[in-house]
Amino acid sequence: MALSPEFRDHVRDLFSGVGPVEIKRMFGGAGVYVGDACFALLVDEVIFMRGDDALGPDYEAAGGEQWVYDGKAKPIAMPYWRLPDDAMDDWEEAALWARRSLVPAENAAAEKRAAKARKAARAKSKPKTKT
Repeated sequence: MALSPEFRDHVRDLFSGVGPVEIKRMFGGAGVYVGDACFALLVDEVIFMRGDDALGPDYEAAGGEQWVYDGKAKPIAMPYWRLPDDAMDDWEEAALWARRSLVPAENAAAEKRAAKARKAARAKSKPKTKT
């Protein structure tokens, strides 16, 4: 399902407290980024926030469900939890959750950059063969 321009504007306003955010299309929905860190996903006009083993229980305690999608063989739980209802119309509350979600999002982005650098280094160190 496409995201409406109104919903995108709402998300930008909601997270304005964490600085400029960028919304990029992905997986039939969109990711919400600060720099290269994706701290939220937008799926069917629902906001799911990045979490980890430490933050996930806090989202659940606040009423946020973990995002699970139907994989080919079985349901797959993703490291994203629904933004609690209390934060949906309160930019200060949303910004608090977003700042907390930025920690695991920035960690994931750093891991991705490091993996990309390792791959580039391996490719560069391989001997070139003539064909």
